[in-house]
Amino acid sequence: MGLLVDGVWRDQWYDTSSTGGRFEREAARFRNWVTADGNPGPSGEGGFAAEPGRYHLYVSYACPWASRTLIFRVLKKLESVISVSVVDPHMGENGWVFGDFPGSTADDVLGKSKLYEVYTAANPTYSGRSTVPILWDKKRGTIVSNESADIIRMMNSAFDAFTEAKTDYYPPVLRDRIDAVNALVYDHINNGVYKAGFAANQDTYEEAVRSLFNALDEVEARLARTDFLVGNDQPTEADWRLFTTLVRFDAVYYGHFKCNIRRLSDYRFLNDYLIRLYRWPGIAGTVKFDHIKTHYYWSHATINPTRIVPVGPELKL
Repeated sequence: MGLLVDGVWRDQWYDTSSTGGRFEREAARFRNWVTADGNPGPSGEGGFAAEPGRYHLYVSYACPWASRTLIFRVLKKLESVISVSVVDPHMGENGWVFGDFPGSTADDVLGKSKLYEVYTAANPTYSGRSTVPILWDKKRGTIVSNESADIIRMMNSAFDAFTEAKTDYYPPVLRDRIDAVNALVYDHINNGVYKAGFAANQDTYEEAVRSLFNALDEVEARLARTDFLVGNDQPTEADWRLFTTLVRFDAVYYGHFKCNIRRLSDYRFLNDYLIRLYRWPGIAGTVKFDHIKTHYYWSHATINPTRIVPVGPELKL
């Protein structure tokens, strides 16, 4: 776990001394958008037109944020349109690297051995965390975006001319409702597990973990009335953003991050919902529990100094 400072790598854990022991996630630094015609998107600059073969994803199967992009790549049938490289789940002193763990790949675009070198290829004086996902533009030789929430919206609509999968997971008529659900889920669940797991003192941990379970209880109540978070017909962006946290919950967050007031499998409707999404066509292939458990238990040595990866739990998905 480290970061770049003016293009120089430093092996450095999160600094919680200035935040009262609270984990605060760094905002994404690259916020350009791929659009159908190359015009500017909601942020950043223009010039990134949707084209088959032009863009490349750097991801980890372990990371819930990167997993969002893998899911949308499948949902929108973009496997032949956007290529992908997968980092090794072992994240040590050099951060994410390209290794030989089963299911990982080499960097076939830039030939780098470390993910932070992709950032310095885009900006030699880059400062910030070396995170996944990254959407890379092969034509311009730079990073389009490292914000997963933006990337999945690009994949949802920008490439529709090159895919037969036309389902809109962020339809205009539902956007206000999706945004409201996303706000709850991001702050208290997606990021909430990290606030609990990376908390540096007891009070901060308890505040975070109770906020997390209050939000899970709220979602459970919502799912008692409907199959999906927004509407009852099919999943939207909001469901897939929540899914990547839920599918990791009992395997790692419950134990490793001390999110152990209840297991997800103790929730009737949330658990049924998780299974329903996991069994959605193509989705199970984006979930690699060996990558997930190895990454969390091995990489976070400040939390698990023995780096022993547990054998269980046995999940019924």
